[in-house]
Amino acid sequence: MKKILVTVVLGVAALAAAQNAAQPAQGQPSAPQTQAPVIKDPAEYNAYVGATQQKDPTAEISGLEAFLTQYPNSIMKPQALEILMALYQQTNSPKVMDAAQRVLGANPDNVKALVVLAYSERATQKWADAKQHAEHALEVLPKWTKPDGVSDADFAKQKTQFTFIMESVAGFSALQLKDYASAQKHLRTAVEADPTNVENVYALATALLPPSTPPDEVNGLFFIARAVNLITDPAGKEQVKKFGRSKYMRYHGGEDGWTDLLAQAASTPLPPAGFTIKPAPTPDEQAHNMVVATPPDKMDFAQWEFILANGSQEDRDTVWNAIKGKAVQLNGTVIKASATEFQIAGSLDDIEAKKADITLTFEAPIPVKMIPKEAASLDFQGEPASYTPNPFMMTMEKGKLPTPKPAPKAPVHHKAAAPAH
Repeated sequence: MKKILVTVVLGVAALAAAQNAAQPAQGQPSAPQTQAPVIKDPAEYNAYVGATQQKDPTAEISGLEAFLTQYPNSIMKPQALEILMALYQQTNSPKVMDAAQRVLGANPDNVKALVVLAYSERATQKWADAKQHAEHALEVLPKWTKPDGVSDADFAKQKTQFTFIMESVAGFSALQLKDYASAQKHLRTAVEADPTNVENVYALATALLPPSTPPDEVNGLFFIARAVNLITDPAGKEQVKKFGRSKYMRYHGGEDGWTDLLAQAASTPLPPAGFTIKPAPTPDEQAHNMVVATPPDKMDFAQWEFILANGSQEDRDTVWNAIKGKAVQLNGTVIKASATEFQIAGSLDDIEAKKADITLTFEAPIPVKMIPKEAASLDFQGEPASYTPNPFMMTMEKGKLPTPKPAPKAPVHHKAAAPAH
């Protein structure tokens, strides 16, 4: 992050200094090779040159501010504002953003001002403004013309650096705004430009694995594995590795291949052509595998629920015909209870969600003292009678509860006899 900031500061300052150096020295202006601005008023010219030839940055700032106050409509105003913005950056002044806004007031397409503003707004978490200015900078950068006094090589290098920084700022800001499509586009460009920038690599992985929109798991998992290899802090590396492994297992259905992916991403900066990760079995495939692996009477309630909710009709029938009308003993959490009917959560997911997936009915009302409290853990017996797959609910009849054990009698304590004297 500091390296990027230094690049922004030095890049803007260097180009401003080069433009300043390209201006004619004191005396009559020389004939410019390009259509450079020329000050015709000698007093205005002397004021400008006197300000820009100051060796102390603070003195140069004061001189330029005075010049702009005295000559608010000067032909040199855009260039003076650019130099002033670079000086405020160089001196770490809080007036940098204000100076950049002044530059944009003179020229809304000024690349250097857009770069300074976008980066500063990213640092201050003004995400919408940062994204807007970064994307505007990316629009005008291809049309940016080389300033006088700057070599072709330096200009090309600076243009490349600015493009990389703006892609990063636009992508990271879009990620914070949950604009995942924009974040993926900008961050992928930034990562392709520098696959070793861990901040951009991890942000891209996050953008590809969003919680609220359809993810791109294959590429997202590659870049999360790449980030694990690039992170140097042991604690951070372990945290990201744990996150990546969890996402991998959820998509793939197991952790086989995760170690291989980490090894591949260590030496491969971008997903190779044809890169893929096998997804986990579909819910109906998982249900069928459960039926093949375990007899229905050996399954737990969560397995019954998963198969009856997701399996093919044949697999559902296999399980249901094996358990229907059979007395089964289960444990669950009470969601709601009355004398004739209990609403119970039987699977771990529904227990955590506090959602009933079993309706237990009784042939006769049970005593009030046996009605459990909500959220109580309960052992019970019932006979599966019917079910609905979505939302899942199994109705169990002929409910029975364990017979309460009598409370143990309190031990009788006999008073000890007084000792004989």
